Amino acid sequence: MIKILAVNAGSSTLKWKLFQMPGAEVIAKGQIERIGFQNAQLSVVTKENEFCEELTIENHQQAVDKLLVILTEYQVVDRLDEIKGIGHRFVNGAGHFSSSVVIDEAVLDEMEKLIEFAPLHNPANIMAIKAFKAELPNALSVAVFDTGFHQTIPEENTVYAIPYEYYQKFHVQKFGAHGISYRYVLQRFLKVAGRERAKTNAIILHLGSGASVCAIRNGRSFDTSMGFSPVSGIAMQTRSGDVDPSMLIYLENKLGVDSQAVLQMLNNKSGILGISGVSSDMREIMEIHKENARADLALKIFVNRIVKYIGAYAAELGRVDALIFTGGIGENIPYVRKLICDKLTIFGIKIDNNLNEVKSKEARVSMPDSKSEIWTIPTNEELMIAEDVEKLYGKVKAN
Repeated sequence: MIKILAVNAGSSTLKWKLFQMPGAEVIAKGQIERIGFQNAQLSVVTKENEFCEELTIENHQQAVDKLLVILTEYQVVDRLDEIKGIGHRFVNGAGHFSSSVVIDEAVLDEMEKLIEFAPLHNPANIMAIKAFKAELPNALSVAVFDTGFHQTIPEENTVYAIPYEYYQKFHVQKFGAHGISYRYVLQRFLKVAGRERAKTNAIILHLGSGASVCAIRNGRSFDTSMGFSPVSGIAMQTRSGDVDPSMLIYLENKLGVDSQAVLQMLNNKSGILGISGVSSDMREIMEIHKENARADLALKIFVNRIVKYIGAYAAELGRVDALIFTGGIGENIPYVRKLICDKLTIFGIKIDNNLNEVKSKEARVSMPDSKSEIWTIPTNEELMIAEDVEKLYGKVKAN
């Protein structure tokens, strides 16, 4: 039995979960939000306690230091060397990494070269990796790549229709995202549905604050809605999804701002928030959309963009064995699932309204005569990370 820490470092957050492996027992979990601000928020949940604290955390090094103090201070572990492995979610491996790897100096050097492909997330990932390696040098550090799952997507679905040399020289291509989530959800679906990976075609919808759609052909990623960056694809809580690039230049001129300001708008002020003008939270949109025209429009656009991707992917796949919902919205808002599925009857997809009332559970929610099964499967990216660390730890120990 070993303790493994799964870490997800964002630009201003540090989320973590400590597992006892094998067995996937969660010993403790928590997060530090608003890193770099005076009113950073710390929350921790253990088997015995839950607590929150407001404090000043200037950077990820301080966040890691604070986390390690908490783990011993609250007796989550007796000694820090009980933690044998640390798995780090790395947002964009830019085609260089197709599977999880042990982080040595050469790997870390290569990862630092990839900062430009995810300038909001990759720097935070690297800061957290260095901080943990400094404090826990004997723990095995592992990078788990959110883009790795999509390395199987063929070129016809990754190469943009721009001069080919930009793809060759600068790696301008579709990378996708949410790969750790898709890998876990597909793994769970194959188990609970009793299906064989190599014979499975599916469309998975990861619908959360970030959202995307993934087409699975013969058990492997075949296409996905997010592209070069996580701002593309379907409309999200605060991200625009696909837009005409000419519009960006037009807005620069009209607003008198630079491209970075427009990109920030697309990432943080668009999507459901931008359309509704009131909230990025789908739960709040659901409460008011019948009386608020802009909230209703936001809901319609969110659903319609998803349906368009499903239709395209269904045509690409030829046969869809299952439509699988995951992520905060996909797992917990039955009405959104119904709105999406009701637009897919042309494909013979039929949702059971009674079964569909389920939340946060693994469940089949389709009618018996639906041509494609419809499932809800809660994601667990942290466990997927921990399982990868466990496997690599076993290989290292064996050698």
